[in-house]
Amino acid sequence: MRQLLADKVSGNLVGLWLLIPEHLRLGTWDLLCGWSGQPAGRVEPRLALQLIHEAALCTSGVRQQRVLSQRGFELANGLPFVASDVAMHCLLGEHTVAEAQRLQVALGRIRRASGDYVGKLLAIDPHRIQSYSKRQMRRYRDDQRSRPFKVAQTFFVLDPDTHQPVCFTTATSARTATTAAIELLQLAADILAPQPGQTLVLADLEHQSAELFDHVQLHTPFDLLTPMKNQRSLQKQLRAVPPEQFTRRWAGFATAKLPYKMVRSAVDPIFQFAQRTGERPGDYRFGAFLSTTDRDEVEALTLDYPKRWHVEEFFNAHQALGWDRAGTMNLNIRYGQMTMALIAQAALHRLRRLLGEPYSEWDAGHLGKSLLAGLEGDVRVSEDTIVVTYYNAPNVARLREHYEGLPDRLCAEHIDPHIPWLYGFKLDFRFR
Repeated sequence: MRQLLADKVSGNLVGLWLLIPEHLRLGTWDLLCGWSGQPAGRVEPRLALQLIHEAALCTSGVRQQRVLSQRGFELANGLPFVASDVAMHCLLGEHTVAEAQRLQVALGRIRRASGDYVGKLLAIDPHRIQSYSKRQMRRYRDDQRSRPFKVAQTFFVLDPDTHQPVCFTTATSARTATTAAIELLQLAADILAPQPGQTLVLADLEHQSAELFDHVQLHTPFDLLTPMKNQRSLQKQLRAVPPEQFTRRWAGFATAKLPYKMVRSAVDPIFQFAQRTGERPGDYRFGAFLSTTDRDEVEALTLDYPKRWHVEEFFNAHQALGWDRAGTMNLNIRYGQMTMALIAQAALHRLRRLLGEPYSEWDAGHLGKSLLAGLEGDVRVSEDTIVVTYYNAPNVARLREHYEGLPDRLCAEHIDPHIPWLYGFKLDFRFR
């Protein structure tokens, strides 16, 4: 690696070096050393860093055919080569799902301390990827009209106020949304450590089950809010509610708060938030939500629950990091790879926040192609500092403001500017 730096490297993947200061601020290296169980001098943490950078670039396919080498990519990982698929498979296969979960918890606590989460609301949602595995497995379908298909399931927790992921779990297609949500909420509680009643969890129809409501009430500090299925029995029940029990909030909208007992529930009755739209009795339309706690139903229905749709926006913007494909059904490998993508998203979020618009508005694929893999430059060493020079970079004034004189900037933030996976070198940038 020192010889490559001495010879200088020229390529168009040098934009990836912009992530290194964010790794130092995030503590990525310590997280990877802890996950791999290896000291800083070993190759395993550097292989994991390659996975993170592959995710940031939104790459896919066979590594040997990506032509990632000889363009500055491997140097950013502290390696003189691009690791093969076999090496990555062996690395991920040696680490369990539990180890990846502990890595998620450690990352989430760092992000919580950094202010990436508000913690007032959480949204949980499944993200199902079609699988072409030859294995025999349970099929899934979106509706009654579509044919069932094999899926690789992933379930995310998102803070809808900041649009940032808290944690995720992945599983075979046989896992139900209820069992996945129970595991997710335990991970989220370990990360956020909320006080009882502090955080409201927003879920969809799949999570309306007595098992999940009982678990939330008995074993978690969270509150839960889900919509009710718009069935004929629900419409009949709501139309039977006396009109005086509804409170008119504004023109065409009224609400009522009613006690509700779920079938097969072992705990006290919960609360049904009924809503009625329309001004005349003949035009009334009804809907309802279930809540584990007595809260302001107007705020919950009109302000809080609509934020759950930020989960879909998150998937659309960031799934290219590695959450839109399922290369294997080995859960150790999938969990490890997707957790590395979670670290990549955290570093990219810090980079977006630093650079502002237009970078903050780009989705992961656009950012990877136009910034990380779109800047032309070279990498060389000068005494104890690796110098990355960019030529004809866009918005150069904004980049120069945050990256020139980087060692001094990091020292001012009380961060050691020596990069451990780059053998103690410092890093600086030039723009020409």
